[in-house]
Amino acid sequence: MAAYDNAPLARYAMAYVLAGGRGSRLMELTDRRAKPAVYFGGKSRIIDFALSNALNSGIRRICVATQYKAHSLIRHLQRGWSFFRTERNESFDILPASQRVSEDHWYLGTADAVYQNLDIVESYDPKYIVLLAGDHIYKMDYEHMLQQHVEQGADVTIGCLEVPRAEASGFGVMHVDHDDRIISFIEKPADPPAMPGHPDRALVSMGIYVFEAKFLYDQLRRDADDPNSTHDFGKDLIPFIVNHGKAVAHHFSRSCVRSASEQHAYWRDVGTVDAYWAANIDLTDFVPQLDLYDRNWPIWTYAEITPPAKFVHDQVGRRGQALSSLVSGGCIVSGSTLRRSLLFTGVRVNSYATVENAVVLPYVDVGRSARLTNVVVDRGVRIPQGLVVGEDPELDAQRFRRSEQGVCLITQPMIDRLTS
Repeated sequence: MAAYDNAPLARYAMAYVLAGGRGSRLMELTDRRAKPAVYFGGKSRIIDFALSNALNSGIRRICVATQYKAHSLIRHLQRGWSFFRTERNESFDILPASQRVSEDHWYLGTADAVYQNLDIVESYDPKYIVLLAGDHIYKMDYEHMLQQHVEQGADVTIGCLEVPRAEASGFGVMHVDHDDRIISFIEKPADPPAMPGHPDRALVSMGIYVFEAKFLYDQLRRDADDPNSTHDFGKDLIPFIVNHGKAVAHHFSRSCVRSASEQHAYWRDVGTVDAYWAANIDLTDFVPQLDLYDRNWPIWTYAEITPPAKFVHDQVGRRGQALSSLVSGGCIVSGSTLRRSLLFTGVRVNSYATVENAVVLPYVDVGRSARLTNVVVDRGVRIPQGLVVGEDPELDAQRFRRSEQGVCLITQPMIDRLTS
């Protein structure tokens, strides 16, 4: 490494993305796909944000560990992330749970999901490991976090968000001193510890960790030999390192990536139907909080080859139009009206239909005269002619998955039950 002392630390790092979670709070959206494979933003999948952050940060070795209903995720990774080249010292490995260590269990926890693949990771000989969750929406330059890790001589550096103390009980909370050294790590405390000098703020874990690779290998082997461990980073490894080593907090505000139009550091856990709907609908704002148009920090993904979006008919009451909406390639808005909606690839909205405050996943067909308001429509659904959703809460709750905030999730099996 001496010959490259001035090189970015990301050159010597591997990103290891944990992408095996189901995300059960997304209800039927994750019946057939893992949470990281859920669609987001018109073209992308949730996992594309962590992967794009790694790529844009300069990391060229990436592993993705999958487990729950991984086919759509693996297919997406193969189609959209296959451009890494070994002759450029790049690598991209997909690591499904495959009983590589024992014939009687899959990945037991997040730490075990790394431990079972240690031989693969070690074969690349990275100096640092950047461990990432694959299910959050944010833009972050991991190089800054790597630099802090080295400068402070930490055993682990943990990415942290500053949140109102009253909202921190649902997270893993860091109790830190004035130098951001972590004194204790508390999982979902009833009384979260405040940040020094900020009594109304708390630091919560983003599920992002930086380790020196050899230190992590030792900790994973120690944890694997512990019969009392659940083999989870948040429950086992991180508390152990906090108590027996040096754990340091890295504030997201120091490394978040913002364009000129983004006023605040953006991070979202889109783990519920309401949060998922809101984060997608927010993209239709005149100046959205998340800038997907920033060419300096692109969100890479698999982009289908499609014709441009098309708007047809220009008659009173039958005019193809979209107001404050995002419409992806391959969509046809045929004599219908969209308001504050996001259409993914290949959606067709037929004549006299109205779609408002809607997140419509790829290849949905909205029948004539349908009225959809405050909905998430799963991929490939065929909305019957004249169907009305979002105007009668009691009827909606009987037919569809209606959230606490009144958003209806619509899937094809739900539609089939209506017509059976």
